[in-house]
Amino acid sequence: MEMLSVVVPTFNEKGNVENLVRQIGDALNGIEYEIVFIDDSTDETPEVLQKLSEENSRVRYEHRTNETGLATAVIRGFRIAKGDFLACMDADLQHPPAILRPMYAALRSGADFCIPSRMIPGGDDGGLNWYRKLVSGTARWIGKIALPCLRKISDPTSGLFMFRKECIEHADLRPVGWKIMIEVLAMSEYRSVIEIPYAFQNRTSGESKLSSKVTMQYLQQVAGLIFRATKRRGIVVTRWTNSYTDNMVKKHIG
Repeated sequence: MEMLSVVVPTFNEKGNVENLVRQIGDALNGIEYEIVFIDDSTDETPEVLQKLSEENSRVRYEHRTNETGLATAVIRGFRIAKGDFLACMDADLQHPPAILRPMYAALRSGADFCIPSRMIPGGDDGGLNWYRKLVSGTARWIGKIALPCLRKISDPTSGLFMFRKECIEHADLRPVGWKIMIEVLAMSEYRSVIEIPYAFQNRTSGESKLSSKVTMQYLQQVAGLIFRATKRRGIVVTRWTNSYTDNMVKKHIG
């Protein structure tokens, strides 16, 4: 069975990581997996991660002191991950860990990428307030207008995704800011994407990292990708319903 590496960037998430590890373990019961935390925290998060790694052999972490930023943290996690499949998710539990199981089933069914979406039937972005919905929607459409590779993807800026490791084997990833998924979609090699519905959750602890700096970094990233993005055709995007997703989990995982 293929191994799954779940890469989680952390910045001051001491109140969430223990719960996150537990929920990921519940979601991936019966699946070979590891959790790779790349941590830039200035609070006690590294101490919590050290304790978790001592208690659970599936947990690894790296605390960075000479570099910061979500996107570079994720790329570092991808580089040291041992899995055949790579997943990226936030530490704040707004990405529900239970979604990892159907994502894994989608890749086991033959897809190169699986992207949970708030924007397809069965999905929900109720975990966002009106301001963050406005910012998220604006960012999503800027990306779609500027980058053809995002136009078939309903939710390309969420930061929750899973893919086959070989997709980035030759990718020239130079991320800035926070929107790592658009970098990976623009620069990697793949042929098929499956979207599955999911409900974005309310944050349980800590504070949102959204800021004007993050917004400017996103615009900088999109502008750079206009010229760097891999030119490709024939990408097939398939959308699963909730009921079909459940059936595929039973078929490919049991």
